[in-house]
Amino acid sequence: MGGCPFSGAGAGDPVSRRRILAGAAGLAALPVLAGMGGVAQAAVPAPVPTPAPTTVAAPTSAALTKLQKGRALKGAHGVGDPRGCDIALRAWRTTEARFGVMFKNLPAYNPPDALLSALAVKMNDGKQPLSDVKDSDVAFDNPGIPAGFVYFGQFVDHDMTHDTTPLTQQQQDPRGMVNFDSPRFDLDSVYGKGPAANPELYDPAKPGYLLVNPHDGLFDLPRDAVGAAYLGDPRNDENLIVAQLHTVFLRLLNKQMDAGKTFDQAQQQVRWTYQYMIVNDYLPRIVGQDVVDGLIRRRSNGPIQFTGRLYQPRNVNKPYMPVEYAGAAYRFGHSMIRAEYEVQDGHTVAIFAQDGYEDLRGNRPIPESLWIDWNYFFDIPGMEPPDDRNMSRLIDAQLSLPLFKLPPTVVAPTAGAIVALAERNLLRGKRLGLPAGQDVAVAMGVKPLTNAQLGLTEPGWKNKAPLWFYILKESELLGGRKLGPVGARIVAEVILGLMALDKSSYFTANPSFTPGAAGYRMGDMILAADAIDPRARVKPADPAVPADPAAPEAPDAPAAPDVPGAPEAPAAPDAGAPEVLQPAKLPADELINPAAVSAVDSASLTAAV
Repeated sequence: MGGCPFSGAGAGDPVSRRRILAGAAGLAALPVLAGMGGVAQAAVPAPVPTPAPTTVAAPTSAALTKLQKGRALKGAHGVGDPRGCDIALRAWRTTEARFGVMFKNLPAYNPPDALLSALAVKMNDGKQPLSDVKDSDVAFDNPGIPAGFVYFGQFVDHDMTHDTTPLTQQQQDPRGMVNFDSPRFDLDSVYGKGPAANPELYDPAKPGYLLVNPHDGLFDLPRDAVGAAYLGDPRNDENLIVAQLHTVFLRLLNKQMDAGKTFDQAQQQVRWTYQYMIVNDYLPRIVGQDVVDGLIRRRSNGPIQFTGRLYQPRNVNKPYMPVEYAGAAYRFGHSMIRAEYEVQDGHTVAIFAQDGYEDLRGNRPIPESLWIDWNYFFDIPGMEPPDDRNMSRLIDAQLSLPLFKLPPTVVAPTAGAIVALAERNLLRGKRLGLPAGQDVAVAMGVKPLTNAQLGLTEPGWKNKAPLWFYILKESELLGGRKLGPVGARIVAEVILGLMALDKSSYFTANPSFTPGAAGYRMGDMILAADAIDPRARVKPADPAVPADPAAPEAPDAPAAPDVPGAPEAPAAPDAGAPEVLQPAKLPADELINPAAVSAVDSASLTAAV
C-alpha cells in the first residue's frame, strides 16, 4: 500500500485529489464547526454554529504533537475472536465467565465445514456498489431503519464487548474465566478509564474535555504518527462511519462541559443519553416496540424492571455475555450493510474497495473529502430529508458483495485466509459451540422453521440450521424489516437485561430520565453535539440551472469521422441499469498505513472442532 497518512500528496501530484474535490464543490473555504455553545435539549433545529478557525488551537496542537510521538493501541477488527468467547468448548456449557451459554441444556450444532462454506457462497447478493444511492433497489432497502443505525449498532457492540482488563491479566487468563469486566453500556469505549488512567484521551489544556482532532474542515479522532487513533476501544476506527460517530460522542461530552457541568456530571448525562437512545430509538426499530415493552416494566417510582426469562445470569453483579448473542443474534447487522453510501450530496463511496482506491475503511486520518453529512444517515430535525438517504438493507440471508472479499487491512492475507464475512460467521458459530436455530426456537416456545422453509435441502444439515443463518432467514421470511421472534428475543433480552443489572444505568439510578423533549431521538443527539457539518446546511446547486444564464450554450461537438480499421466504440450501457460505482484512485496521504492496523487471521476458523 505504501505511504504514511501524514506524508502529503503522492509523488508527482502536488495537489491531492481530496482538495480538488472539495474545491470543485465550492466547499474548501467553509470554516470548521465551532463545537461550542449550550447543550440542545429540545427536539428543535440547531442554529448554524459559529465558525471557528480551521487551524488547531495551540494547546490542543501541542497535545496532539506530543501524542504522535507515542503509539496508539491497535484493535483487531470485529471479525476476530474476543477473549473467552470459546468458553462453550473450553469449559462446561454451564460455566459463566466473561462469556457463557444462554441455552445451557442445548447441544452444540456441528454441521460439516464444507456445507457451511457452500452456504456462505449462496448468501452473496452479487450486487456491485452503485454510483448513486438514488438507484438503490427498493426491494432490498429497509424504509424504517436509516443506515446510521447499523453503525450505531456497531458502536454499541464495541462498547459492550470492550475488554478493559489489563494486558497482563488477559495473558494470565486467556479464557476470561476470572479477570474480566462485565458488559455494560457505560461508554468506556469513549472515556477509557477516565482522565487519570487514560490521559491520552483528554485535552490537557481543558481538564475534563475529551481530545478532538480538527483538520481539513472536519473533526477527527486524535491519532499517532502512523494514523492509529487514541480510543477507549480501537475498534471504533474500523470504518470512517463509526469513527465519525465516535467523534459525535466526544463532542457531546464537551458540549456538556461547555454548559458548566463537572466532568462526572457530563459523563453521566452522556451515558444516560446513550442508553436512552438504545432503548427508545435503536431497539424498537430492530426488534419492534412490542418486544421492548413486553420485557420491561415501568412504574411511577422505583427502577425500570426487566421481565425477561431467557437471560438470567447467576451472578447479577458480574453478568456474562451469551455466545448465542455475540456469535449469532447480534450479527444480524452484517446483512444490513450496504455496498455503498452517499457520505454527502453527490459523493457515493463503497464500504470496501480494492487497495489503493477510495472506500470507507478507517485506521487513517479522515480524508477531507469523506466528511459525513449525518442527514444522509439519520433523520435530523429541522433539515430537509435528502431524496436519496442511505437506508439499511433488509435483515435477510443475503450480504453485500464487498463483504465477500474483506480487504487485507481487515483479514490478514495468509495462505488459506477466509475473507468472506458470511463464511467467517458460519464457521465461527460452529467453533463457538452454538446450538441449532430450531433447538433455540423450541427452547423459547416458538414454532421452529423447517429446513425446507429455510431453503437448506442438503441431507448433511440433518434438519437443523446454523443459528446465525436461522435468525437472518427468520427475519427475511417475515419481510426483513425487523428481527423475527428468535433473533428479537435474544437481542432484546441481553441488552435490556444488562441495562437493568447495571445499578448506574438510568434504569435504576434515574428511571424517569429523558435527554430532552418528548420524542428525542438520534437526530436530536447529533444536534445537541453540534455535529452537523456546516457544509451539510449549504443547499447544493441545481444541476439543471446553468451557472451563468447569459452565457451562450456550447455548440455540439462535430461527429468523429470514420477511420478504417479503428476499434468499435464500446456499447452504451443498458439505459435501465443503474450505474456501477468506479472508485477513485487514492493519493498517498489517504492510504492506510499498515502499521496502523491489526488485521485478524483465520486460524481459529480452520482449526478442527
